[in-house]
Amino acid sequence: MDAELAEATVLACSAVGRDPLTSLLARYGLTVIWLPPGAEIPGSYWGEREAGLIGDQLFVRDDTPIHSALHEACHYICMDADRRASLHTDAGGEEIEENGVCYLQILLADELPGVGRARLCADMDAWGYTFRLGSARAWFDADAGDARQWLLQKGLTDREFRPRWRLRQG
Repeated sequence: MDAELAEATVLACSAVGRDPLTSLLARYGLTVIWLPPGAEIPGSYWGEREAGLIGDQLFVRDDTPIHSALHEACHYICMDADRRASLHTDAGGEEIEENGVCYLQILLADELPGVGRARLCADMDAWGYTFRLGSARAWFDADAGDARQWLLQKGLTDREFRPRWRLRQG
């Protein structure tokens, strides 16, 4: 999909609303900072309208894709406390942590009205996330065992792979 079409079709934060996203991420100690239209987004790794992350603050605009907001929030949730303490823009982390981030963002999509995992996976594909099985949904359903195990080991999900509403400690 070309970039303009992807930009037009992915769900934006404005479609979800401020309260649901703010309340969801507050459970993890994240503060969502809503910026005015066209404002530069501090801490944005990808630039443009993509979410930014500095410390425990997630920066978004109404046109920020919800997948971007959830992805950056999940980086905060999944990183260890030392990295979280000096977090500014680049979350870093190893490949397995990135897989955990992607998996958790899909789980959290189910907690937002009008989003859900199917929509988030479609938006991830439209944006350009790449997975071995060709789509985010195929990866989530059939190839994410390592991500599920990592999230469980880090205490971020329970044995049924539901969020435990806590940050990674170790």
